[in-house]
Amino acid sequence: MADCVFCGIVAGSIPAFLVASAPAGVAFLDIRPVFKGHVLVVPRTHVVELPLLSAELLPDYFRFVQMISAAVPAALGAKGTFVAMNNIVSQSVPHLHTHVVPRTKGDGLRGFFWPRRKYDSDDEAASFADTIGKEYLRLSVTDSGRRE
Repeated sequence: MADCVFCGIVAGSIPAFLVASAPAGVAFLDIRPVFKGHVLVVPRTHVVELPLLSAELLPDYFRFVQMISAAVPAALGAKGTFVAMNNIVSQSVPHLHTHVVPRTKGDGLRGFFWPRRKYDSDDEAASFADTIGKEYLRLSVTDSGRRE
């Protein structure tokens, strides 16, 4: 879709801090992260909400999300992740996207209150994207011999 920001990121015409790319989708840093290292995963095709994602794309898309959710804590030393998706309501960009947010015990995130932060600089954001992306690649190579 021509006016979709996420489609522009997928196409490479809109800059983003790319974390990983796979046939099923693209992962990049959220520009207003809940915590630094907050990644958005989007399918390559323009789909507005989860019920509209084709059954054929579902397994590979969620496998990609699963790999990113493993890469984030491993890369950042977090204890886990919060993985979430909005459908229509609270969707700031009308393109399906899955949030993968690094979490640690006592990080202050309670319920669904999502205070937003900023990276100190583009260099800092690029460093987070690179660190998580390298861990994603490491995990995808060692994942039962399966390469994404």
